[in-house]
Amino acid sequence: MERIAYFDCFSGCSGDMILGALLDAGLSLDELKNSLNLLNLDGYQLTAEKVKRSSITATKFNVTIEEHLHHHARSLADILRIIDSSRLSDRVKKTSSAIFQRLGEVEAGIHGVPIPEVHFHEIGAVDSIVDIVGAAAGFEILNIERFYSSPLPPGNGYVSTSHGVLPVPAPATLQLLSEAKAPLVSPPRNDVSAGELVTPTGAAIVTSIASFQRPDLIVDKVGYGAGSKDIPAWPNILRVWLGEQKDISGDQNLILLETNIDDMNPQIYGYLMEKLLTEKAADVWFTPIQMKKNRPATMLSVLAPAQFESILIDIIMRETSTLGVRVRPVSRHIAQRDTVEFESSLGRVIIKIKLFSGKILDVSPEYEDCRRIAVERDMPLQEVLRIIESESRIHLGL
Repeated sequence: MERIAYFDCFSGCSGDMILGALLDAGLSLDELKNSLNLLNLDGYQLTAEKVKRSSITATKFNVTIEEHLHHHARSLADILRIIDSSRLSDRVKKTSSAIFQRLGEVEAGIHGVPIPEVHFHEIGAVDSIVDIVGAAAGFEILNIERFYSSPLPPGNGYVSTSHGVLPVPAPATLQLLSEAKAPLVSPPRNDVSAGELVTPTGAAIVTSIASFQRPDLIVDKVGYGAGSKDIPAWPNILRVWLGEQKDISGDQNLILLETNIDDMNPQIYGYLMEKLLTEKAADVWFTPIQMKKNRPATMLSVLAPAQFESILIDIIMRETSTLGVRVRPVSRHIAQRDTVEFESSLGRVIIKIKLFSGKILDVSPEYEDCRRIAVERDMPLQEVLRIIESESRIHLGL
């Protein structure tokens, strides 16, 4: 079962709205504080409170900054150093750093300066570091693996920044939305007082992690994160839907996507396979073929659940030189899989079990466990595999 989050951004999004929605959906404020305490960062206080936006109760996440830090600017290198030197998990570091790296590149392009010379003001302030790192930590605490988002309403009017009054969406926000090809929509009603609905921090988080579509999921929690403004025309909140999607391995509603390619840089194929598998392809493979004029070519084959057809077609069209993709329905019979931990004579390992019709047909040791043992004991890998497989069969009564 895979944990999924869907950002329902009918009133836009910001860093504090994302964290408010996660807190409303069950994230513990104490756990969030404990995670952020792993940063070498001080001068702020975190609180959360229930507020009303129109007729809906939501959680407002607040970062209170000490006065002397209000106009403090940091370079991208400063921020990345704070994240990298922390005791946060590798996943949180990677997500947070990637978001700030995108922000740095966007700001450098807008202001026409090298990335090392970019200094963050609104974005680099302590509250934005808290929002971005806090969101990444919240995703990990809630075990969220995949992210989706609705289209975004950028807002209207003007916003005051350290660079003066700028049109909405702010240049950094607009550039982030543009690079992600994020779909944009009008707000629920044409209210000129709405102002900025998507902030640079909110845009950076969502466009860095989410696909813009509504997923098929079983919703079990909904969180409401309140925006700072109370807009009279509609509830200014971000809704996050949390749920799960069952393992697709037994799904018989499958399709096979195929296309022949004879004019593409072969270095792209590895990246393409990784991208397709990340977006829920069940399997991807390449077959060498001959095409017209006897040109050598490659047939790309993608096996996937039917509900992911449009996502995968879009990836194939964007990432390859093909002009068309064949699609046909297929079905398959699959064996069940299970894993058990086993204490072998060489150490503790995971054993993968193949089952069909309730019977164990085969076992195989986990490669990484065997590799680790081979290195630690200076043994041939094939001998480690043989010993562990033999012992595991005895252990399972095979």
